[in-house]
Amino acid sequence: MMHCFSGDAAFARQCLDRGAWLSFPGTVTFKPNHALREAFDLTPDDRLLVETDAPYLTPVPLRGKPNASYLLPHTVRFLAERRGADLAEFCGLLDANASALFGDWGRNG
Repeated sequence: MMHCFSGDAAFARQCLDRGAWLSFPGTVTFKPNHALREAFDLTPDDRLLVETDAPYLTPVPLRGKPNASYLLPHTVRFLAERRGADLAEFCGLLDANASALFGDWGRNG
């Protein structure tokens, strides 16, 4: 897993070709971050994760303030919209990916 992925599309392709998962932080929402969004665009659904990297890398609209897990929906919403995905389905995809990579830690049943 490429924690807090901040590379461009070429680096993303190299990582994906080696079996990596890419975890996108709130910086993907920053207007000048075209290269990071291009990397997101080529990341397949089944290799995608989203993270806070708290207390830094706060997403728009709260850029410049301390980051925290409760701000994750800003990044998720932004990426779902960029992908043209239904928000609930996109959240389900991210949940399934986290479980596939890390296991079902803390889940009951």
